[in-house]
Amino acid sequence: MICWLRTGRAVFALLPFAALVFESPAANAQDGVATTTYSIGVGGSVGIRPKYEGSKEYEAYGFPLILPKLGGDASAFAGRVKFRGIDDVRIRAFDAGGFEIGPLAGYVFGRDEDDGDKLLGLGKVDDGLVLGAYAGYRLGIVMFDVSYHQIVTGNDDGYQIRAGAEVESYIAPGVKGVARVGTTFADDNYMDSYFGVNAVQASNSIAGLPVYDAGSGIKDVHFGLATVIDLTDRWKLRAGGKYARLLKDAADSPVIETKDQFSAIVGLSYRFDFQR
Repeated sequence: MICWLRTGRAVFALLPFAALVFESPAANAQDGVATTTYSIGVGGSVGIRPKYEGSKEYEAYGFPLILPKLGGDASAFAGRVKFRGIDDVRIRAFDAGGFEIGPLAGYVFGRDEDDGDKLLGLGKVDDGLVLGAYAGYRLGIVMFDVSYHQIVTGNDDGYQIRAGAEVESYIAPGVKGVARVGTTFADDNYMDSYFGVNAVQASNSIAGLPVYDAGSGIKDVHFGLATVIDLTDRWKLRAGGKYARLLKDAADSPVIETKDQFSAIVGLSYRFDFQR
């Protein structure tokens, strides 16, 4: 399972598909007795992010991570769980000929009125559980993919569609580098929740914001860099950063303080192996 605690706001989220205990189909023989290997990664991450989409102020957050591994290193199921972020944890359910598809889940942070002066009087946007799916095609070291992220809890039932390309390669023994560029489409519900101002909110706005209808469309373009370092055969260090530029209706929203959005994260994990 994956859970996290956001600084200033308690959040507990359970990703059901990742909370399952996965068993390697490969058996090891010890003294003539077949044993099955389980692997579980345990660790934690800390990061910084804008207090809300469009904020010029930042906040720290952290989350512990408990993630089963789908089989041992020699298993055909190894490496099928991929952590793209707290709102994007993927399982590669099928792959053939460079194509892959699978489900995803995650958690999206909402916002409070006191996250920024422009938000006073607008009300709260709840945090929410995200469910969806992705599909990708690998061409050499480049992965092209598209993913669907539906918010299924809270007061925002919008969705996002992300598309992009990712290059992943070992740049040194035990050091993997990842570079990604992409864009995000958001529907009307998502845009209204995070960037729109309705008549009631405008009348309650302490900052005197006008009514603003944020329509569906391309919300941002983004670029990110990350690395995964095998410190030992059991310890892994992960670090990454991302820059996003808000566009169109999102960028023109009166709640926005800046179009430029930065985030960063660093994490450390340890792998436990069990045999049965």
